[in-house]
Parts: sequence; C-alpha cells; structure tokens
Amino acid sequence: MKKIITLAAVSLLGLAFSAAHADENTVKASIAKSMPTMKVDAIKPSEVKGLYEVSVGSSVFYVSEDGKYLLEGHLIDIAARKDLTEGRHNDAHVKALNKLGVDKMIVFKPKTSKYTVTVFTDIDCGYCRKLHSEIDTYLAEGITIQYIFFPRSGKDTDSYKKAVSVWCADDRKAALTAAKKNEAVKPKTCDNPVDEHMKLAGEFEINGTPTIVSEKGQVYPGYLPAKQLAEMLKGENEAK
Repeated sequence: MKKIITLAAVSLLGLAFSAAHADENTVKASIAKSMPTMKVDAIKPSEVKGLYEVSVGSSVFYVSEDGKYLLEGHLIDIAARKDLTEGRHNDAHVKALNKLGVDKMIVFKPKTSKYTVTVFTDIDCGYCRKLHSEIDTYLAEGITIQYIFFPRSGKDTDSYKKAVSVWCADDRKAALTAAKKNEAVKPKTCDNPVDEHMKLAGEFEINGTPTIVSEKGQVYPGYLPAKQLAEMLKGENEAK
C-alpha cells in the first residue's frame, strides 16, 4: 500500500483542476484520475484546514483540498498529545475484522472472557508456537484468542497447506494444537478463508507473526506473555 501511495504522490503533484471551489469532489476526482484502481472507502475533512483524510481499507492518507498534493504519515494533535491517524487505523482494523467474522477464525475462549484479541499466526513460526503452548495461561487471564492464518512463506507453500489442512480438519482446535507441536496433520482441502486471512494481513501491513490485534484495533507485533497482554488490554479499556 505504501509503495502505491508513494508512486501516486508523484503523479498527483502535476494535477490541476479548474474548479473554483475545492472540496471533497475535487479530491475524489484527483484520486480517481491518478489511482483509478484504488477503492476509496471514505473521504472527509481532516482536523487540519485544507487537508482531506482518505481511507482505503485500513490505510489512511491525506490529500490537499485542491487535489494536487498527497501526504503519507501520522497526524498528531500536539496539544492533546494524540495520534489522530493511529485512531483511524485502529477503527479500520476493527471494521475489517468484524467484516471477516468470527466464523472465519479459530477461537479459543475461556469460561469468562474479559478481553478478546485476534492473532495473526503462522503454524511454523517459533514464537507463534510459544504463544499457543501457553494458551491455557491466556484463557486463565480471561483472554479470548481468535486465530487468523498468515503463512509468511506465501501461498501454496508447506505452511500454507498446513493452515488449509487445519481449517479443513474435523476438529480445528485440536488440529491447530497438533500442528503447533510439529505433529503431522492429515492433508485435507476444502473451502477455506486462508487467502482472505493473508489479504487482510497485507491490508494491515503486517510483516511478522505472531501479531496481536485488540478489540479496539490496536496492533501489538510479536509475542506477549499472558499477564503482560492482560495488563495492556486493561490499560486500553481504562484509557479515555
């Protein structure tokens, strides 16, 4: 996504429009002309006068009201000491995960759930295996774990095929646990969401596994022990 925006920014610099009133339509027209294949989800005025916020999936960038300039980066409210762009990203993450749906995840749920996280996992990733080997400690902290597959080696690799076999198993949770222990899982194929999972990882710009996403859309890259994760999630919920 970043590469697309960076290339597009160069072409946007040369665009000019004769419209007397620069507004959302001008921004929309500029993007449509320079990036015709890009599906824009929303365009709205940002907190900075003359700058429009553009949402594409979980990505956010900014375009000047005359459609000539594109900015990529984080918009910070200095007085409030708040990252406004991060908040938009988090909202988009939540929306994307809700759209995918829990029925396309493998869920480990405690008797009493205090928090829910979605974990992008790779069956052959060492720290992913460490996280899953401690699944009972996460459940003990009241954390529901929703797994999404992200085989980093790519489509049709061994890791990808393992993910598909786990999804297609009669008991997905048991198959995932076995695979995480490096035990053989019966090869199997069926309709599965693994490609959707990988596409979502790309939209989130995830580069490694495990990657943990909270209910509020905050992304935590890497392995986190259960107690530490619970404290961080508690802090999120207590934040204003």
